[in-house]
Amino acid sequence: MKNQSVKVFDISDDEFADTLMGLGLKRNVAKALTFLRNGDKVTSRDIEIASNLRQPEVSTAMRELNNLNWVIIREVKKPGKGRPFKTYKLDKNINTIITYMEKQKVMESKTMLENIQKLKLMNMSKK
Repeated sequence: MKNQSVKVFDISDDEFADTLMGLGLKRNVAKALTFLRNGDKVTSRDIEIASNLRQPEVSTAMRELNNLNWVIIREVKKPGKGRPFKTYKLDKNINTIITYMEKQKVMESKTMLENIQKLKLMNMSKK
């Protein structure tokens, strides 16, 4: 066996992922995004080890991030025989992603407040 060094989550990474989850991202997506924010090109195995996610959770997270156009997925052939593996890298800067999430939450808040005001007006007109 060979030794390989892989980055793992520290306290600040856990806090970053928890904050993303607090904003509504799924656990696996938040953890994958947290790991990818370093800007490195990584494999799903790297994400699994660092974030303590299982392989299917990483695949699901990458599919969701790909649907949002936040990640670049590349297939890399192994030397010799064997199945190619995928590498992942953020397509957007993490600050761009945070700004997008901020705008989404502001829009959601405005909609909720408008609905509350509408309910109040509907209730007042009933009296």
